[in-house]
Amino acid sequence: MRFAWIRQKENRDAPPRKVFTHPLNLLMIAYNVIWWIPIILPFTGAISYYAGFMSFLVLTVIRLIANIIRNNVLNLGKAEVFPLRSP
Repeated sequence: MRFAWIRQKENRDAPPRKVFTHPLNLLMIAYNVIWWIPIILPFTGAISYYAGFMSFLVLTVIRLIANIIRNNVLNLGKAEVFPLRSP
């Protein structure tokens, strides 16, 4: 929301979207898929519930740190190309 507000305040257009196979887009997709793996694997019996919980906790903390950095540290231009973000 903060970046949408800044873009509107500065009266700037959004940067053009990159193609699906751009390395940053593929990194964002992998980043989001990896976050779901510890949720799915315990239900299929591939790993224990404890291992799934601990790996999900670690990945969630990494995502939290990445989102704090993106939202509070980076400026608008750098934040929109930051690879560890949700699409």
